[in-house]
This record gives sequence, C-alpha cells and structure tokens, in this order.
Amino acid sequence: MDRFSFLNAAHTEFFAQLYDQYLENPDSVEPSWRGFFQGFDFGMATYNEENKVEQIANFAANNSDINLVSDKLQKEFNVLKLIDGYRSRGHLFTKTNPVRERRTSSPTLEISNFGLSAADLNTVFDAAKVINIQPCTLQEIITHLDTIYCQHIGVEYMYIRNPEVVEWIQQKLGVNDNQPKFSPDEKKSILNKLNQAVSFENFLHTKYVGQKRFSLEGGESIIPALDALIEKAAEQGVEQFVMGMAHRGRLNVLANIFGKSTQDIFGEFDGKDYDQEYFDGDVKYHLGLTADKVTSTGKNININLAPNPSHLETVGAVIEGITRAKQDKYFPNDFSKVLPIAVHGDAAIAGQGILYEIVQMAQLDGYKTGGTIHIVINNQVGFTTNYLDARSSTYCTDVAKVTLSPVLHVNADDAEAVVHAMSFALDFRMQFGRDVFIDLLGYRKYGHNEGDEPRFTQPVLYKIIAKHKNPRDIYADKLLAEGVIGADYVKQLEAVYKEDLDNNLQASRKKNLTIITPFMKNEWEGFTQVSDVVMLEKVDTKVAKDTLDSIIKTVSSLPSDKKFINKISKIVTDRRTMYDNNTIDWGTAETLAYGSLLTEGYDVRISGQDVERGTFSHRHAVVKVEDSEEEVILLNSIDNKKGSFNIFNSHLSEYGVLGFDYGYALANPKALTIWEAQFGDFSNGAQIMIDQYISCGEDKWNNQNGIVLLLPHGYEGQGAEHSSARMERYLQLCARHNMYVADCTTPANFFHLLRRQMKTTFRKPLIVFTPKSLLRDPRCVSTVEEFATGSFQETFDDETVNKADVKTLVFCTGKFYYDITAEREINGRSDVAVVRIEQLFPLPVEQLKTIIAKYPNADDYVWAQEEPKNMGAYSYMLMNFDLVKWRLASLRAYAAPASGSYTRAKRRHADAIKMVFDKDLFR
Repeated sequence: MDRFSFLNAAHTEFFAQLYDQYLENPDSVEPSWRGFFQGFDFGMATYNEENKVEQIANFAANNSDINLVSDKLQKEFNVLKLIDGYRSRGHLFTKTNPVRERRTSSPTLEISNFGLSAADLNTVFDAAKVINIQPCTLQEIITHLDTIYCQHIGVEYMYIRNPEVVEWIQQKLGVNDNQPKFSPDEKKSILNKLNQAVSFENFLHTKYVGQKRFSLEGGESIIPALDALIEKAAEQGVEQFVMGMAHRGRLNVLANIFGKSTQDIFGEFDGKDYDQEYFDGDVKYHLGLTADKVTSTGKNININLAPNPSHLETVGAVIEGITRAKQDKYFPNDFSKVLPIAVHGDAAIAGQGILYEIVQMAQLDGYKTGGTIHIVINNQVGFTTNYLDARSSTYCTDVAKVTLSPVLHVNADDAEAVVHAMSFALDFRMQFGRDVFIDLLGYRKYGHNEGDEPRFTQPVLYKIIAKHKNPRDIYADKLLAEGVIGADYVKQLEAVYKEDLDNNLQASRKKNLTIITPFMKNEWEGFTQVSDVVMLEKVDTKVAKDTLDSIIKTVSSLPSDKKFINKISKIVTDRRTMYDNNTIDWGTAETLAYGSLLTEGYDVRISGQDVERGTFSHRHAVVKVEDSEEEVILLNSIDNKKGSFNIFNSHLSEYGVLGFDYGYALANPKALTIWEAQFGDFSNGAQIMIDQYISCGEDKWNNQNGIVLLLPHGYEGQGAEHSSARMERYLQLCARHNMYVADCTTPANFFHLLRRQMKTTFRKPLIVFTPKSLLRDPRCVSTVEEFATGSFQETFDDETVNKADVKTLVFCTGKFYYDITAEREINGRSDVAVVRIEQLFPLPVEQLKTIIAKYPNADDYVWAQEEPKNMGAYSYMLMNFDLVKWRLASLRAYAAPASGSYTRAKRRHADAIKMVFDKDLFR
C-alpha cells in the first residue's frame, strides 16, 4: 500500500493551512516542511488551488525516495499516520470492558508499526497541530491520543464521509481530551441517580425473591445518563422525548426517570387485578408511560416510554413513528423538538433484522425523525449465548455504519464517562440531525431473568461478576477519594430512598386494584373505548355533493403549464368523465375519500411500497412532470383543505415500515394512517407487528390505534404469492372489540369505510382486503348519489332477484361475488341469491338474520369463497355464523394459496363456482 495514501483523507486541513503559511512566509515553516514545499513548487508544472491537497499528497507519494523528502519530514508523515491510527483504530484498544479481557486486535498502536521508535519520543513534531495542540514531543502526542481514544470511551467515526462531521467530532473530542469534567454538585447528582438505580434493584430483589424483573444490575449507569440527557435536551430546546426499550432495566427507568409511582409497580408485582375492564393488561416489564417532567432549571418536557411485547426491537420502529407524528403535528418545521431514544440489548441489535430496516429509514423523507440516540445496554450475553456466538461483526453496533453514524463504546462502570458520552450524543444529534450510537459495556448480574442460573453457561464470567462492585459503590469510592463526599454520604442516600420505597410498598398493599396510567393521554383526549356492539352502530359518513363536485374538479385537472405523459393525462381526466357519467371506479372513490377528509380537518398519511402510483397503477396520488420529474400532488390543491396529505413510497420493508406507521397512528388519532402492502401476502413480512401490536395493543396496553392496512387480494391466476392476503390469519386474531376486518365490493362502500375510520369517537385498526382486477372492472362502479347520501354497508342483500323464488342463498365476500353472479347470469338461475358480507369482523349477525328472514323458501345455504378450504374466511364462519346450516363451495385444501399454473388455477376457480350451483359437487 502506498505509504502516503492516507494523506488525502485524514489531514486535508492541516496540509492546506501549512502550505498557505509557507506561501505567505516560508521562514515561518519548519525547515523540513519548507524543503518539502520547495520541492513541491519545483516539481509541479501546473498548480490548481482547488486541488492543492491532493497534489501535495500525490507529490509526496511519487517522490518519497528522493532527497526532496527529508528523514525529518518522513517522520512527520509517520506521526500523522500514528494520529490517523488512533483515530481509526483507537477504539479497539480501550479500557471499556469492566468484567472481561477484550479480544486482541492486530496490528496494535505500537509506534514501531508507524515507522517510529523510542529514539523519536523526545523529538518535537509539527504534526501535533493536527490534534489542535502546539508542536510537542512524540511522547506528549501519544499521551494526548491515548487519553482521547483509549480510555473508558472508544469512538468510531473515521468511516464518516462528510469532512464537516469528522471535523466537528474531532473538535468535540479535543475538549477536555474527551474526559468528563463535572462540578461537585453535578457529581453528587450522578451519584444520587446511581443510588436510586442500585437501591431500587436491591429492594425488589429482597421483597420479590425470584420474580422476573429483568434487572438493570450491571448497567445502572444508564439512569444518571438518561437523567442528564433529559436535563440537557430541555436546555437545548427539546420539548418531547420518545423512548423505546426492551425489558432489561425498564422498571428502573419507569421509576427513576419517568417518575412512575412505585406503589403501582408494587401492585403489579403483587399480581392484583386492574382498575379497568376494557383490557387484560400485560406483564409489568412491557408497560409504557407518559409523564410531564420539570427539569432542575424549570424547563418542561413531555417524556414517553412506549409499551412493547417480548419481540425485541419491534418498538424501535414504533417510537420512530410516534416521533414523526409528534413532529408533523406540533413542530413541522423543527424536528429537533422531539427526540427519539432507542435502548437496545447487545444480542438484539446484532441479531434482529428489523434494526437494519429502521436504520435505513433514518434519512428518508417519509420516515426521518431528525436523528435518534441509540443506547445499547450491553450485557455481553444474550439469554445464555455468549457474544462470540451472537454475531459475526466486531461490535454489536456495527449496523450504525450503514448510515455513517458515530459510535461511542463506554465502560458502564464509569458513570461520569457514560454521562459524558450521552452529552456528546445529544450535541451530535442536535447539530446534524443524524443517528448516533452509545454502546454501554456492562454485564448482567443475574441470569436472563432472576430465576435463571447463569453459571450453567458462563461459569468463569459469573465468578468475576459475583466479586465485582456495582457502579454506585465504584463511583462513591472515587468521590470519597476526591473529597467530594463524606464516608456516610451514600448510606444516608440509600436510607432515605429505601424508606420511601418501604412506605410505598405498605401503601400499595392496602389497595385492591392495580392502576395503569394511559400512554399519551393528551393525544387521546375525547376518544372513548367501545365494545363490538358500538362498533356495529351506523356512523354518518355522508359528504355534500357540492363538496364532491369541488374535489373532483381539482383532482381531475392537471396544471396546464406542465407537460405530462399521455397515459397520466388520460387517467386523471377520466376521473371527471366517470364522475359525470355516474360510474365512479375504485381509484376515484379512494381519492374522493381522502379529499373529503382533508376538507374536514383530518390529516392523511399513506406509506408502503409504490403507493404513490399504486402497485396496480390505480391511485396516482403523485404524478410526475414528464421532462423534470417534478411531483404534482393534486390532493394538496383542494379548496378549503384543512388537513395535510402525505404519501410516501417506502423502502422495501414491511416489518419496519408497518411498525413505523402503527406508531404514527398511535400518536395522532386525527390522521388517517394507511399502510398498503404491494400484494396482500407481503404483510407476512410484518406479521410480528400484526400479532403483537395491531391485533392486541388495546387489550394489552389500553392503547387504541386507527392504523389501516390495505391488502390487495383476489384470485386472478397470478400464482401463490400474488393471490391471497391470508384473510384467515386476521380473522383468527379477531375477538371482542379489537379491530375491523372488511372486504368491500363497491367503490362507494370503500369510500364510506375509510371515512368511518375517522368519523367515529374511537379508533380501531382496520384490515381491508382490496381488489386487483376489480380496479378496472366496469361492473365495480358506484354512483355519485351513493357517495353523497350513503353510508358504509356491512352487508348487501341481493336486490336483483324475486326473494320468493330463491331456493339457494349464497353468502360470500369480495371479488367472488362478481364471479358467482356472472355464472348465475350465464345459467339463468333466478333461484339463487347472493348476499355480500362486506364486514367480516365484527360480524353483522343481526343484519344477516334480517336478510335470511326475507327468503322464506330457501333451503340450500352456501358459504362460497375463492380461497382453498383451509384458508379464507371458512373456519371463521364455522365458528361465528350458525344462523343456518350451510354447505361450502370452495377450492380443496391446499398447502399453497394458489397454483402457479394459470390454466390449473382457472380450472380450480371454475370448479369452486360450479359448486355454488350444484350441491352434488359438495366435497
């Protein structure tokens, strides 16, 4: 490797300044450098001011073996390489691991590896200027570098490509040589929070022996660090703080950072019932909290800890969505006002793929939040798996390099270093609006939970941990030696804190019920929780025709001064043609729904893969000018628009993006928040979010959420992965009052369904199986009157038959209705009626009873579906629809949702339709 190749990247400013100094006054430059620059001037036939640094480096590389580069100057270059080595690799040689010898790295930072020797230690080098100190000896330079890069804080940043960011970091690290510097009062404050952290865990360990609590012991220094972060963030203008974390340390954070009543925590430990009936609750270390906190300087800050399930790292996506919703709602022009904090486990951040999806959102327009502070509580073990088996990367935080984010590795035993690193992270985020990571290297005092025996799998490590002092006692010894505190100071702190815990424990045991404080209560003011009975009540979703006229005029007219491709022009102008002809299709209905909500003050947010155009080219919410690709969003030009419309093509992620949008809907119930899968079954990739948040968040955490999932569904011979949205999975998750599931057959019904989502005084997740072929089917249209005066219909009776003539009464949902009725028309079967169930959950049982009663001569009842027998709504209907004894018309049971052969798929589909009309084909 060229021995001067490092010059271009590492010390550009130094070379530029030194050469400028030489040009102004050659005698002011050290003789070796002067000789070098003289040679440079002589050797360069042409000189370009803009590229002078590159030219100097190239000259040095090409002339390294001639007299133009003196021995002294070569030593200067070697010192620069040494400085570069500390900056690039110093983190590998830190004292950051409190209980283990760290892995060895090679080559080391020994000066011999940089062409230097002990004989050079007392030589003065100008290269010291690169690290912002005056020329000094090599020994002094090494001491300075070792202090900055190789003590209790290791810093990774040299992979960052922005010179401004690198320069800022280097300047920041130079302050106090990257060493903490706190006043006696600040040190006492750190000690106080450490005492709270340690005493809280000791108290629970004594009072609730063997109970799971996922203790923070080994990582207690995060408590004073978070406390300092909130204090400093508030001083820098942050007004809201959104945090997500897994189990470890959550109870400690809730008590000592968020101020959750320890009486309530003790009530949860005692296993009491809840004081509310609408939810079943969750284990104590999954719960969240919202609180308003006043800092020591009188600043107000709203702090939120999001609830989350046992699926590690899912909450990271959710808090980003919550943060973005708060930023959009309260501070649309200043994202710095809301600060997201993601607390990870070391095994989880390295092992969970959702982290990569979340990190890739960080700078995307639809998902960025102005920078997240990531904190890893690094236990150096995941459940029972050692870190050597938990990742291939050097560090658990190496995902940070994806977005060129700096990483600080910190010894968790050094509380001051942890607080210092947190301050650096905050300053970086506020300066650049980008992510930053803190790797808090500690340990886990007990097993994964307090009932585990860690010595089974890490016997040597846990012998060391058993003898290791906690961070509070380590810090107390330090402050005692400094004379900051007296010998009994910690005992007094502990006694006062323990007395408070004892009093709260006694008070808690006098209460019969556990109180759960609502999460983000202010955002949900005015919304109520309801039963499935209320969910079935009619909601006024009508829109005045004048309003519809105004909206259609806007969304069907492209700017005349811009050029669009002909297909786009036709699609947009066809909206008006359909409207005037009273044959409104699905895409136009959807656009009208959004437009009407915007005029009423609701926000609309849509995201997912290719949603701007729509996978099936039906939406075109964003159109592009042909020559410039300028974006035109017609919905943003609607007259009297009171809400905001935002639609974003997501990156190729389901899991992370759906988590983000769930969080967005959680923080803004007045925004219609939609995630659309490219094909319905792509939601498989987000199944954890559906299972653990969407279907049961209200039941577990008392959190309502109005997220809408649009899942394209329908059998058109496109193979297994492009047919079924796996309707059966969602219906299996339905119970009590947890969500809506719908499969609409008309554009107007879809219009009213979307509007109902915002017009209720409650919020439920909505799963909609949307069509593909019906998007352009001339049978699937609605009239203007249905939009202006209609409402959402949970069921559609068959109004095309004489009910007295009907012998076979068919129930179905979605696109299959059109297939069945087409076959009925071909066969001339006036004795068959087809009833559409548009809302599958809650099932409109009373409406179905009324419809059945209208067919006095029907004796053949059919449930018909295009999905295989073991899929679709069949099993759900078996459990919930017992009003009549009915038979099944469907495909046979299959392992895959559909055949890959178009011919075979069509044949099976036709067979299922035939079964509707011939009961002898029942199987």
